[in-house]
Amino acid sequence: MSNAQKESFMRSSIRIYLRLLGYVKPYWVPFAISIFGFVIFASSQPAMAWVLKYFVDGLNSGGDALFFGVPMIWGFPLFIIAVATYQGIGSFLGNYYIAKVSLGVVHDLRTALFNNFLTLPNRYFDNHSSGHLVSRVTFNVTMVTGAATDAIKVIFREGMTVIFLFGYLLWMNWRLTLVLIAILPVIAVMVNSTSKKFRSQSRKIQTAMGDVTHVTSETIQGYRVVRSFGGEQYETERFNKASENNRQRGLKMTRTGAVYTPTLQLVTYSAMAVVMFLVLFLRGDASVGDLVSYITAAGLLPKPIRQLSEVSANIQKGIAAAESVFEQLDEEPELDQGTLERDRVSGQLDIKGLSFRYPDTEKQVLEDINFSIAPGQMVALVGRSGSGKSTLANLIPRFYHHDQGEILLDGVPIEQYRLRNLRHHMALVSQHVTLFNDTITSNIAYGDLAGAPMEAVKAAAEAAYAKEFIDQLPQGFDTLVGENGVLLSGGQRQRLAIARALLKDAPVLILDEATSALDTESERHIQAALDRVMQGRTTLVIAHRLSTIEKADIILVMDQGKIVERGSHAELMAQNGYYARLHSMQFEEESHG
Repeated sequence: MSNAQKESFMRSSIRIYLRLLGYVKPYWVPFAISIFGFVIFASSQPAMAWVLKYFVDGLNSGGDALFFGVPMIWGFPLFIIAVATYQGIGSFLGNYYIAKVSLGVVHDLRTALFNNFLTLPNRYFDNHSSGHLVSRVTFNVTMVTGAATDAIKVIFREGMTVIFLFGYLLWMNWRLTLVLIAILPVIAVMVNSTSKKFRSQSRKIQTAMGDVTHVTSETIQGYRVVRSFGGEQYETERFNKASENNRQRGLKMTRTGAVYTPTLQLVTYSAMAVVMFLVLFLRGDASVGDLVSYITAAGLLPKPIRQLSEVSANIQKGIAAAESVFEQLDEEPELDQGTLERDRVSGQLDIKGLSFRYPDTEKQVLEDINFSIAPGQMVALVGRSGSGKSTLANLIPRFYHHDQGEILLDGVPIEQYRLRNLRHHMALVSQHVTLFNDTITSNIAYGDLAGAPMEAVKAAAEAAYAKEFIDQLPQGFDTLVGENGVLLSGGQRQRLAIARALLKDAPVLILDEATSALDTESERHIQAALDRVMQGRTTLVIAHRLSTIEKADIILVMDQGKIVERGSHAELMAQNGYYARLHSMQFEEESHG
């Protein structure tokens, strides 16, 4: 590593660590109490060595020696109990209050990360696996607090202990103590070289841990596909590979620490050996008690020095984890520069010269799209898979941002609306229904709708033809639906999504393949529910089954990102073009099916 790289490494470490300590700032009172506790604990360390001097000298002079004016037989044990009590108080204050700080920082960082998820643009989730993002909130944050608080605990507790012990040794015999001090630069060099290894290894461990979480969450979510396609062996191997990679990385880091700690101990104890030699060689007129006391205090030094040196590994692990946490926290949130807020819009949608390509890709997904939807009108988008229909549906609520062309709501470009307000005017029902592991009521009255009157929830469920199946459930509207509605059928989940849209009562409705995954019976129910939900609303329907959109006011036929035909069902059939071909193909499929 060149000097410039070393400097940049140090600068980035210090910058990250200082930012991390910013999260400790709100907890400065418990933090100060814990530091006070560690000072008490550290100051008790030389006391045991000091009392040995009197004990040994007392033994030499006979059992009737006095200790602080009290016969040694009573004074010495009482002093030990007093020191242990004093040390215990310090240990409790230090450990309890630093834990309070640590858990507070964990909570704050996790909350910051989670809240940050809610502001990130769609493309961030497209580019990052959910497993790695979950691992960041669980595993990485724990590693971070190891650096923010556990390391501080060791630095203060063991650091103070070393200072107090060195102070005592200097007071006892400063010449001998200088020999011990001579080894400190050697320790500093060892700590510095090892900390760089710990940081890079820790970064790799975090990535490997993210892989483990990612494979696990994918397998759990897709367990039906895994079982129906015999993917157990493949998933076992995939998980085994990720877990083995994590094990190897962890082992490598442990090996670095396992070599480092005994080497450091060897250096420390070598210095101790030199001191012992010098004690015996230069004992001069020192009493036996002085020598025993000095050697005891010197013997207490290696443990705190070793722990201080090991703290570097914790700090580097934490800094590597903090890097990934701050990387996410520094991500640009979803662009929201709009200022306009309206209580209600009429639902006039105009799309002019709209072209779009996804960031960092060359392929044009939409090209020069133009159409208008009057309030209360229904416009349907049809076309083969991949023709750009769903992309268009995602641009209207600004899940993605277009650069070319305009999307106007009530004559105002959608960028001028505040994002939350824009989405307030729209209800989206897609083929991928998202339900939460909560009651049916909470799933219908979700988000801004939470707290809606029960009568309104029931009315929305009835209008969506969902009340009939809800009433048959064991707890009715209070039934838990399981993760992502796993305890309900596809048709039932879809009807709950429509009930949610009905309850929202938004002037603009976007139906993205809302009936594509359903059987004929469910589709009939849902078509009736959709007919009801579309009344008086501006509706954009993306349909795979053409039977669902025959009564649309305008049908737009898309192919490779362009509108190739437009008109009513009858007009398009009369043209005998692209739409008519799609219609006859699908009619044949359905009649053969």
